Amino acid sequence: MKYIEAFREGERVSGIYLCKSRQTALTKAGKMYENVILQDKTGTVDAKIWDPNSRGIEAFEGLDYVDIVADVTSFQGQLQLNVKRVRKAQDGEFDPSDYLPVSDKNIDVMYRELLGFIEKVENPCLSRLLKDIFVEDKEFIKAFKFSSAAKSVHHGFVGGLLEHTLSVTRLCDYYIHTYAMLNGDLLYTAAMCHDIGKVYELSPFPENDYTDAGQLLGHIMIGAEMVGTRIRQIPDFPVRLANELKHCILAHHGELEYGSPKKPALLEAVALNFADNTDAHMQTMMEALKAGGDNQGWLGYNRLLESNIRRTGK
Repeated sequence: MKYIEAFREGERVSGIYLCKSRQTALTKAGKMYENVILQDKTGTVDAKIWDPNSRGIEAFEGLDYVDIVADVTSFQGQLQLNVKRVRKAQDGEFDPSDYLPVSDKNIDVMYRELLGFIEKVENPCLSRLLKDIFVEDKEFIKAFKFSSAAKSVHHGFVGGLLEHTLSVTRLCDYYIHTYAMLNGDLLYTAAMCHDIGKVYELSPFPENDYTDAGQLLGHIMIGAEMVGTRIRQIPDFPVRLANELKHCILAHHGELEYGSPKKPALLEAVALNFADNTDAHMQTMMEALKAGGDNQGWLGYNRLLESNIRRTGK
């Protein structure tokens, strides 16, 4: 098989890929076609089956592994597949590890670095909370390392949640050393805990889709509840500090329209919002540029960045 990241416009590709989703749609002329998202460990690609009733199109469903023959085309600056033939692959024809997108950074090395930031926290209650979550809870640690940070927007791969959390914590470490008024212990803790709810907002790979809790509550509320539950198990945890930490989590998206139940009211909440927003936008841009392959021109309007984008000139 050829990995998705190596696809180039104009070539014909064949091989087995994970069907992440499949949906029926209609053209403007009312003709039925299929929208399919295919995935391997290097990423995802949008695929179209323009004639679902043709002889070469066999039955398959979302989360099936499928053997395809397709032409690589381009639409609005993004590569797309025009599927000519497809069949459901059988067990033994593929290795599932080839189909899970994984961080290109070493997960264990990243986790050790994250644990190093816990050692910087001097407040005994916050230190106890972080160790309870990231050192002692083996089930959570396993899920946290395996989770993505999003379904598709940014860091949508195994280890993505850890990679994003570490990046946000690094940025907050810079803020702490630059702006003396910040409560470093509070900001370190908020940075490491801000997205822990995503472990339960999204289902594990290969599905990586919203759970019922994710749809009904969202990761911000889930994370705040997780922190609140653990705080209640720590004797004499100051109420004011608990509220400040939960506020940082609740406000880390910055704006009500972006899903935050509260807007930042503390300096640490402002810093966390900026760090989270910086890493999310930088990763989104880098993933969009990577998806554009060798294209040195404008890649088209990106709805997440709300701008037409291209690579920097050499």
